[in-house]
Amino acid sequence: MNENKLLNISSSPHIRSRLTTGQVMLDVVLALMPVTIFGVIRYGLHALLIILLAVATAVLAEYVFDRIAKRPNTVKDGSAVVTGLLLAISLPPEAPLYLPVLGSLFAILVVKCFFGGLGKNFLNPALTARCFLLISFGTAMTNFSVDGVSSATPLAALNAGDTINVAKLYLGTTNGVIGGSAVALLIGGLYLWAAGGITLEIPVSCIAVFTLFMGLFGEGGFSPAYLAAQICGGGLLMGAFFMATDPVTSPVTSRGHILYGAIIGLLAGLFRVYGSSADSFSYAIIISNMFVPFIDKLPIPKPLGYKGGEYKEREFPKSAINLTVITLVAGLLLSGVYAMTKTKIEEQEIAANQESYLEVCPDAESFQYDSDLDAAVEALAGEIYDSSFGKTYINDVLVGYDASGEIAGYVISVTSGDGFEGDITLSVGLTTDGTVIKIAFTTLNETAGMGMRVDEDAFKSQFEGVSTDAFILNKSGSSTEDNEIDSVSGASTSSGAVVNAVNTALAFFAEYIG
Repeated sequence: MNENKLLNISSSPHIRSRLTTGQVMLDVVLALMPVTIFGVIRYGLHALLIILLAVATAVLAEYVFDRIAKRPNTVKDGSAVVTGLLLAISLPPEAPLYLPVLGSLFAILVVKCFFGGLGKNFLNPALTARCFLLISFGTAMTNFSVDGVSSATPLAALNAGDTINVAKLYLGTTNGVIGGSAVALLIGGLYLWAAGGITLEIPVSCIAVFTLFMGLFGEGGFSPAYLAAQICGGGLLMGAFFMATDPVTSPVTSRGHILYGAIIGLLAGLFRVYGSSADSFSYAIIISNMFVPFIDKLPIPKPLGYKGGEYKEREFPKSAINLTVITLVAGLLLSGVYAMTKTKIEEQEIAANQESYLEVCPDAESFQYDSDLDAAVEALAGEIYDSSFGKTYINDVLVGYDASGEIAGYVISVTSGDGFEGDITLSVGLTTDGTVIKIAFTTLNETAGMGMRVDEDAFKSQFEGVSTDAFILNKSGSSTEDNEIDSVSGASTSSGAVVNAVNTALAFFAEYIG
């Protein structure tokens, strides 16, 4: 028989589609373009660098892994580009440039490649990497800024009882992540649905259950403005349309999609109402990823051509059960350890603060709050005190009283967000005429041997006994004026952050006390 007339027999399934992984990923990239372009226009060059670094690192990591593991090159399917892009737009616009690099490496290597590549990972790579960064670099991941001014996110402000502008939140002109525009995310999500990349079961069930939960248990009830703010903020729309719908980590059936979306919405509502962070949607999705093997076993579709009674599959996902049990046990153990040590940690923090108060105001026998000064601090609402001093915040102001009940001085706790390795918090002791008594650190995590030297007496003693409106950092050294502070050699960033923090305390004293 002529070989050209032989029938080619292959294993099932025999129904094929022209749709390829590359086409699906291209649709996702196109759907993300509106929010990406808006984010770059809104936040500028640094946001663009974050996006480029995240995508380039993801692609390069997958390519290098394929070469080392001697596997076929999978970069061309575009999944690495999608992972890097999703991670990038979920980062703060002023995030340090090492975050997108580390995040993309973790997403591609640990979450994806180490589990066998695309289709084998049981967690969403971009989301898991974001959670990794939140846990490992909490300060940098929550440093949101708009026009160079940091403040609480809209949802954090809403949870604190403040009023927020829902229109700005919808447009994405408030502070938040690079991909924070709700309208751009909706446009991209609807395009992805129209292109056939997703179905609406997961987004609709997720948003519906979340909205119902917030209406029933949220502080704002069923207020339209309150619910609109909750839906537009906190990564809900990005997660519902682009993260939860990941075909690898979501169920395969329509009924499974609805159940999966409902679980995500329920967890997101629980975390937002009773959790400590308003932006917890990432955790809701990756926890729900754990339930996907169970969900796929519940609404089992009847095989094509099957006749007879109800079809049931006896196989049960034992590996999924083991993984879930291990995860739950680990979570309970961590929660138990945290619960047992929380009180002790708080006591140690209070003791450290009290020790610093006594150090900077040694003539005081006791410290008390003043209602007028408390009102002044609360009026700041966690905002930067004065942008001319960088990212500095007033935490507390206490009045020190001596044994006779007279005012011995004031203690002002200030945090600077401009430290080389994160926040620097210090207590500044001031006499009744505004002269600096002493400074002491309560939070200092600068580089050992360099930035940490600001805690040495040689640096701190320069502030003692000086009465001035503001100190000046002298990077060249050999200062001649009392209000000039010689910088620690090789640690001008840390030195400048400390000077700005002390100047913030002096400015507050002059405005509200002096």
